Amino acid sequence: MADGATSRNAELFTGQTHHLDVEGWAVELPIVAIKPDFGISLMMLIDMGVGFVAHAGARLAAHFASARPEVVVGPATLGIPLAIEVSRALGLDRYVVLQKSPKLHLRDALTQDITSITSAGVQKLLLDRRAVPLLAGKRVLLVDDVVASGSSLAGALALLRKAGAEIVGAGAVLTEAHEWEAALGADAALVHGLAHIPQFQPAGGVWRPIPGT
Repeated sequence: MADGATSRNAELFTGQTHHLDVEGWAVELPIVAIKPDFGISLMMLIDMGVGFVAHAGARLAAHFASARPEVVVGPATLGIPLAIEVSRALGLDRYVVLQKSPKLHLRDALTQDITSITSAGVQKLLLDRRAVPLLAGKRVLLVDDVVASGSSLAGALALLRKAGAEIVGAGAVLTEAHEWEAALGADAALVHGLAHIPQFQPAGGVWRPIPGT
């Protein structure tokens, strides 16, 4: 079973990459075929190294410093290291994590359903009620690795507003295509990404950016 899963995962990788400059930090992202005729460039933030995450955190902090955030929030799992580095760069000590897996201390959590382009089915975001006093009435900056469909970000914003947060911005390392803009509506104006990635389709054996993405 494990060997079969490994083989299927290997088939997703096209062997091609997409070059990107993330505000002065060059990266090569593997192009992954989610469907035979549709691919994305995949960034796993936890595999990018300490230096890259610190760089991204510092650049997002610099952009949002004028909004005077009091608390930084990151969704598990990939938003956590970014939330830490943004908090560090802003001179903040506490940060809040939106969890995705139920735990004993989250049985009474605030919840919000979300979907993701890289995950199957509906997931839940969970906010520990003990964290609500850290957010209620506070200027909150939400950060995550990639904004793609916008569903995850919209769910996180809704959950933070349930907790009484005042959202002053939503930072991402990457924005992907433009579906998220329609999904977020007026909240799209909150978003700042450090770089943008298109989506891809195969043509003549080469994966090329889809026009308009």
